[in-house]
Order: sequence, then C-alpha cells, then structure tokens
Amino acid sequence: MKTIVYMIRHAESPYNEGTERTRGLTLKGRMNAAKVTELLKNEGIHTIISSPYARAVLTLEGLAAALKLDIQIIEDLRERHFSDEFIADEDFTSAEQQMFEHPDYALPGGESNRVCQNRAVGVLKQILEAYPGKKIAIGTHGHVMTLMMNYFDSSYGLHFMNQNSKPDIYQLQFDEMKLEKVTRLW
Repeated sequence: MKTIVYMIRHAESPYNEGTERTRGLTLKGRMNAAKVTELLKNEGIHTIISSPYARAVLTLEGLAAALKLDIQIIEDLRERHFSDEFIADEDFTSAEQQMFEHPDYALPGGESNRVCQNRAVGVLKQILEAYPGKKIAIGTHGHVMTLMMNYFDSSYGLHFMNQNSKPDIYQLQFDEMKLEKVTRLW
C-alpha cells in the first residue's frame, strides 16, 4: 500500500527579525500559493497538515478551501530554531555547512540538525502510520523538509536544500516506512 506525501515548502515570505511564527507571504508568495492550489487540487489529497508558522499555513489555505479540508497544525513541524542570538548572513552560511557536516552541532541556544530531524521525523512517522495508502499534504520549511527527507535518503542534504525554491513541492512515495520515490512537482 503506497502512501503519498506532498512536502510543500512555504511560499516567499518577507524576513523580519523576531517574527518567525507570524510573518505572512509577500505578494509573489501569495500568487505562488494560488499556483500551489491549482497544481495540487486534483491530486486526491485526503489530509492537510502544517507547521504552525503563518507562512506555511497561508501557503496551504487555498488548497484547503478548494478541497474543503481543515489544516491540521502540528507544533513539531515548525521551522528549526537556529539560535537565540542574531546571526549575520555571512556567518550563517558557514554555520549551516557545519550543521550538515556535524549533525550534533548547534549555534548558541539553537537546535542541531539531529534534534530538529528527530522532532520532525517523529511526526512524519506518525502521519505515515495514521494515513496508510492516503495522500497527505504537509506544509513545511526548507530545513525541516530537507532533514525529514535526509532521514530516509542521505543524498538529501545541504546542496539539495540550497537549490529549493519558495514555494517548492516534492511528492514522496512511501511503502510503509520506506521512501521509494521522490518527484519534484514545482
């Protein structure tokens, strides 16, 4: 019995320090969210689940409305917490590489890749157990999506994450807990 998971990375969102949970979508992000709806509305999706962050939920709202489904919010699908301190872009790139090379490395007050991966994969396993043979859309974030996919196939790492777009959609085919196939739809 094949279970299909659509990993939907949120659409473009304006970055404002301190608004991680509440920031919405840019105009381009809203237009692309409408395209996500058009692309997925005829896929036979049974359930929609999302990170609690506004940008992930807003990316899925049109799809949920079109399918007449509620969006289930799961806290442990939230974006990874990088640090309690401000990290400049030039420092973040180096730290990000170190995080992927050393899964237990974390910035001050932040989550390591391993901690974030364990949190998110635990949710994904519960979803796969709860909805065998169904099609599930998951609203997510770049790091979280990459780490979930990496758990099942180590070829999904930093390079994969850096080539993703906002939004992005990957269709994952599972046979129970085994990832069999990944198809990029965006």
